[in-house]
Amino acid sequence: MLTDYHNHLENGTLSLGYLKKFTDAASQKGIESFGISEHAYHFYQTADILQNPWVNERRFYDMKDYVNLFHEAWRNSIDVKMSIEMDYTPGKHDEMAKFINSYTFDYVIGSIHWVGDFGIDLAEFRKEWDKRDLYDIYRKYFDQVVTLAQSNLFDIVGHLDLVKIFKYVPQDEEFLLEQYERAANALAESKTCVEISTAGLRKPVGELYPDKRLLQKCYEKNIPIVLSSDAHFPEHVGADFDQAIALAKEAGYQSIMTFSKGGRKEYPLG
Repeated sequence: MLTDYHNHLENGTLSLGYLKKFTDAASQKGIESFGISEHAYHFYQTADILQNPWVNERRFYDMKDYVNLFHEAWRNSIDVKMSIEMDYTPGKHDEMAKFINSYTFDYVIGSIHWVGDFGIDLAEFRKEWDKRDLYDIYRKYFDQVVTLAQSNLFDIVGHLDLVKIFKYVPQDEEFLLEQYERAANALAESKTCVEISTAGLRKPVGELYPDKRLLQKCYEKNIPIVLSSDAHFPEHVGADFDQAIALAKEAGYQSIMTFSKGGRKEYPLG
């Protein structure tokens, strides 16, 4: 069994034709459980959750159109899961829960892209890394991983150590492992699965998410996994899954979680 649960239509259109390019690519790659998880900040319905100038310029979808697209796909016998990738926003748990519970998502991804006003993975903010305290950013990032897990709002945490995207990584290994331990401990007490994401291979860091040491801690604490490509174009669906599977097995994983209508089922890793 292979999954690819983290994919985006934002560079095309919310249309059946564009969606089918993704599902066809998944089928060709032998991916049996495939989902689209558009960024929640694109939707007008999330305006009370996340507000900042960068996000506000990119809020242009209505959830009604998104939901209708999936119903159209299902009517046409296209097997695709409906999901959302939500920016975990501290202090907005009630608003996030209300949004999530308003729709019948197959699963929900929670991700951290913002540390305060700092868009950690955005090219527009890259120079900020040289101006800020690296250890402070990492500590605050993993503080959010902990509270994301404790919220128990999400089925999957996206790109768990995205904070390394531009290769700014603390040299103090003890500090780094302490952050990994905090994250794994919190996730182990939640329903949240971890994705092994191949997107990092296409980013400056040139690595899978998460770091092998972090994934090992997740395995030791029985935290389930899924595989994801974080494809923003059809050609990236299932990209480099051989490396993701190898990493999973190196960490000890032999199974993978699948989702449907909020339910979950474990299968042997393909």
